[in-house]
Amino acid sequence: MASDVSIRTEGDVVVVTPAGELDAISSPLLAEALDGILGAAEPCRGIVIDFSKVSFCDSRCIGVLVSSYRQARDLGIGLAVSAPQRAVHRLFVIAGIDQVITIEEDTAHAMEAVLA
Repeated sequence: MASDVSIRTEGDVVVVTPAGELDAISSPLLAEALDGILGAAEPCRGIVIDFSKVSFCDSRCIGVLVSSYRQARDLGIGLAVSAPQRAVHRLFVIAGIDQVITIEEDTAHAMEAVLA
């Protein structure tokens, strides 16, 4: 199933919501969306990636998250993940992503975290 990525802005935070499976074919869509946000002339203060609609994610997706996190950090922009489904959250823990990137159970908490 192809992934779809929607983007909305709430105040100083951009919420990116991918849907479906994030694998080698669809992860570049997420990377492109995040690169666009991180490269914007008027940068935001925070980015939340809402994983509530993602049913699967592989190492390519994790690579995108780590790369975007580093880019955001270097720009002084907060980045967090919100609401990953159980299987996806488990993958994040196994991969150690939870030690690097803030993972919150819902978007509201993630928005607070990126602005803190």
